[in-house]
Amino acid sequence: MSYSTAAAVRPGTLDDVRGAQKMLSGVARVTAMEGSRYLSQLVGAPVHLKCENLQRTGSFKLRGAYVRIAGLLPEERAAGVVAASAGNHAQGVALASSLLGVHATVFMPKGAPLPKISATRDYGAEVRLHGQVVDETLAAAREYAERTGAVFIHPFDHPDVIAGQGTVGLEILEQCPEVRTVVVGIGGGGLVAGTAVAVKGVRPDVRIVGVQAEGAAAYPPSLAAGRPVAVEHPVTMADGIKVGRPGDVPFEIVGDLVDEVRTVSEDELSAALLLCLERAKLVVEPAGASPVAALMSDPGAFEGPVVAVLSGGNVDPVLMQGVLRHGMAAQGRYLAVRLRLTDRPGALATLLGVLSVVDANVLDVSHVRTDPRLGLTEAEVELHLETKGPEHCAEVDRALRDAGYPVIG
Repeated sequence: MSYSTAAAVRPGTLDDVRGAQKMLSGVARVTAMEGSRYLSQLVGAPVHLKCENLQRTGSFKLRGAYVRIAGLLPEERAAGVVAASAGNHAQGVALASSLLGVHATVFMPKGAPLPKISATRDYGAEVRLHGQVVDETLAAAREYAERTGAVFIHPFDHPDVIAGQGTVGLEILEQCPEVRTVVVGIGGGGLVAGTAVAVKGVRPDVRIVGVQAEGAAAYPPSLAAGRPVAVEHPVTMADGIKVGRPGDVPFEIVGDLVDEVRTVSEDELSAALLLCLERAKLVVEPAGASPVAALMSDPGAFEGPVVAVLSGGNVDPVLMQGVLRHGMAAQGRYLAVRLRLTDRPGALATLLGVLSVVDANVLDVSHVRTDPRLGLTEAEVELHLETKGPEHCAEVDRALRDAGYPVIG
């Protein structure tokens, strides 16, 4: 699904991004750009991956956080900074503050992944766990700022933050000067806004495409309404772009400079993450894989050369396990079935023999003998299988049914 927006060059802000680039020299990495043979063949034009997942702290967030904090007055630095985040922004603020000698307090939800909490502390921030969702955490951080005088560092809704994120766009132009389309994931809009300012400021002919998760797509209705509109209950595995309302500052830029906003499904995000891991050998979080998901879902819609920004790689291992399984299922490479068999010695071995004949790899077996739904001599088995694609899934299903096993689901 796509939503077109008007394209126009926003004057006077390219210098801010160039200034941010000088400020970040020696602080943020100039991240690698890798070609993708698979995606290039799919799109029919060169596709390059801008690897912000390999940035310090694992995402682009360090860029904007550092520029914002570096621009504070001496008395503001002395008061310290405060932020609210479930992960990437938290780590960016923590490292930026540490590098600049500023005390940082970061509020994180109680359910934030432990690796992200530990990393934020290791980068030097004081971490306070508050609330179950980011909105509650955000409210606590704002209250702390009002009570203590600490400067609140917004993750996307500030010109300095946007200028810092825009340095990604300048690097894209330096690394791939022939680029025709840049694809960027969108949460609050800071990264896509900054990238658009930088790229359009130098090359107005380059097309900028933003990508949101379907369950957290606040920009399409906002652009249609001409003002930021909130999505009340955003739902997506891609927590890096799970933002309920566009920022006021980036929204204006997106409306002026971003040519199109697309949405992708959870299945498409899972398949994209799996592709990044298997084909590009890159660990990418679901939000970072969103541009790849857009390319995979509609490859003919993008004029090449294309640059897809992999915005981050901070994925919780537990989530990664589930997402990979989901991605394999979406590609027909993972099959879960429940069936019933007669509860007698050797029955399970016979069933596994049927699966062996059709070359299905058994990943997990769950065997239930006592359940009110089962007959006296029945047992229920749930199988998790690795398969070779949709046709192989159908072959496995036929083999089980032909062997007399009633498949429940």
